[in-house]
Amino acid sequence: MTTALILFAHGARDPEWASPMRRVQAAIRRRRPDLPVELAFLEFMAPTLADCAQALIAGGATKIVVMPMFVARGGHLKRDVPELLASLQAAHPGVELTLGEVAGEQEIVVQAMAEASLQTLGL
Repeated sequence: MTTALILFAHGARDPEWASPMRRVQAAIRRRRPDLPVELAFLEFMAPTLADCAQALIAGGATKIVVMPMFVARGGHLKRDVPELLASLQAAHPGVELTLGEVAGEQEIVVQAMAEASLQTLGL
């Protein structure tokens, strides 16, 4: 089984918005050069989730984990993303597609945001 990762971000009209997500992707690639990892966007930017999934599947991925790079689970993650994943799953029944826990809701990220806030205050 070949596992791949898609970092899935909202997207924005300003291309610089994606810079932190690209840094996350680069950090993962440095740490795990054997792991296919792509960056996809829900709106305004390319590639889309479907584009990345199809490319990874064409490259031999049989398991794809979609990591929501969102601060919290809102409407997109409650409604839109499950629909996108269901559509992809229907199109690729031989591939295991799973949705990871929202990045911003994970304790390690919450603590990192708290630390960054305190550092901003010089504390």
